[in-house]
Amino acid sequence: MADEFTSSTDPYRRELLAHCYRMLGSVHDAEDLVQETLLRAWRARDSYDSSRASMRTWLYRIATNVCLTALEQRARRPLPAGLGGPPGDDPNETLVHGGEVPWLQPIPDAMIGDPAEVAAARGSLRLALVAAMQQLPARQRAALVLREALDWPPGQIAEALEMTPAAVNSALQRARKTLSTNGINEDDVTEPNDQRAVLDRYVNAFLDADLTALEKLLADDVIMEMPPFLNWYLGREHYIFFMARVYATNGTDWRVLPVAANGQLGFAAYVRAPGGGYTMHTLQIFTVTKGLITRNTVTQDPEVYALFDLAAELPE
Repeated sequence: MADEFTSSTDPYRRELLAHCYRMLGSVHDAEDLVQETLLRAWRARDSYDSSRASMRTWLYRIATNVCLTALEQRARRPLPAGLGGPPGDDPNETLVHGGEVPWLQPIPDAMIGDPAEVAAARGSLRLALVAAMQQLPARQRAALVLREALDWPPGQIAEALEMTPAAVNSALQRARKTLSTNGINEDDVTEPNDQRAVLDRYVNAFLDADLTALEKLLADDVIMEMPPFLNWYLGREHYIFFMARVYATNGTDWRVLPVAANGQLGFAAYVRAPGGGYTMHTLQIFTVTKGLITRNTVTQDPEVYALFDLAAELPE
């Protein structure tokens, strides 16, 4: 019986991981909650009725309620630009550590599934959207995920969340209004066709320490944020001034490794070490909109590096 249960639930593990990640904003929490979901499903397996719901729907109902329970005890996971503080106006200012803030984590595409699955899920996994959703109350967040990511009708969402369809529609309306207020629109959650070409040009300019070339790839309202630091910068000018600081502080000899997270492209940046070789510096995930970079989320977190199996050092 255990083998039969495993074979029937295994095909949904990765999409359940993506679902729990959308709700929690943490890869580690999402992995734990998938395990909790499967444990609850195993205990309730005798009550499952395939004539009432598919295995996939049944598992999503359990996972959603597991996430809602978890959210009662967890703080939301923001990015620096979403904390409400103003952007920095001095790129040379001291970087202020966020202390115990539980930051939103990027999720490696490799954990979500094969390229086709990633392509189908990437819109609802983009960092800007997941970060904005962290500001929603838990049930609004759940209703929006079930509607937008899974295309569930309001009646089905109502049954899963033990709400009325009218309450679900109201929750969806309020959630979408909040996202709109935070500047999330269709361009933020769709995949640009030119993402690879733009990032390739950015990498070349980054490795050449060519600030003029970098500037041409940035949108006027580009955002740079750097968890775990609270500092964040808005606008092309501040972005380039900060990059000048990066080169002045660390030098211009870098290496990069490509990464893919949340359906977005990026790279791990390694800086030349005094004793030789290159040392891990940052993981950078880019948002590309209409041929320009609109956001660079720069992470300095060993736990996140481990998710991507990134080495601490590169040889010569």
